[in-house]
Amino acid sequence: LYEHYSITVDKGQSMMRLDKYLATHIENCSRNRIQTAVDEGGVFVNDRPQKASYKIKPFDRISLRMAYPKYECQLTPQDIPIDIMYEDDDVIVVNKEAGMCVHPGHGNYEHTLLNALAYYFQDQLDINDPNIGLVHRIDKDTSGLLLIAKTPEAKTALGKQFFDHSTERTYNALVWGTFTEDSGTITGALARDTRHRTIYRIWDLEDNPNAKEAITHWRVLERFPYVTLVECKLETGRTHQIRVHMKSIGHPLFADEKYGGM
Repeated sequence: LYEHYSITVDKGQSMMRLDKYLATHIENCSRNRIQTAVDEGGVFVNDRPQKASYKIKPFDRISLRMAYPKYECQLTPQDIPIDIMYEDDDVIVVNKEAGMCVHPGHGNYEHTLLNALAYYFQDQLDINDPNIGLVHRIDKDTSGLLLIAKTPEAKTALGKQFFDHSTERTYNALVWGTFTEDSGTITGALARDTRHRTIYRIWDLEDNPNAKEAITHWRVLERFPYVTLVECKLETGRTHQIRVHMKSIGHPLFADEKYGGM
């Protein structure tokens, strides 16, 4: 893991929850984002991973560690065509193509959707502003619709809908194998694999209490020799959820090298 941020608690600091302390000391970082980092095992106190509820003490050394090197990034506007499906004063809906990263990250610092949006909005909005922008994300190799908030109010309202699971997200996936049933539900809590930090796996909550509940409903759309087209509806929106869940029932996504689909 690579250290992205570190701080030593002042000697006069009173006891405080770890997530609350970090939210007041890391610029432009909400407690929800910090909670996500904690859930993924990326927040360490004195070199040991801790929960958000941990009470910090004077001289504790807190570090935020990620699976990729730190990259100081100010989004560079790039003239990249984007497929805009809808836009008004509050939101824009973009149909992201497969193969395009949503945002800069390890190994993909340019030619992302956010670089394209920075160019599109350069005379209207600052896409670097954390109070606007992406409401949710999809994987690089997934195509589909993405919501981008143009105002802080829109981002807050849409973010709450995703948090409350009042939105409906449906994906089509081509998976290996044939199904004897026409539909089903997969339930399994997800968190990073401790041996391979770039992939996720299903955990027993007793083994990993930071794993997040995930529920995927699937139904067969069309059967082919060797592969099946399925529709997946998500009750939750965890990272790599469909990929991990479909692999768990013996049907990895077609051509998904990371999860055994090659």
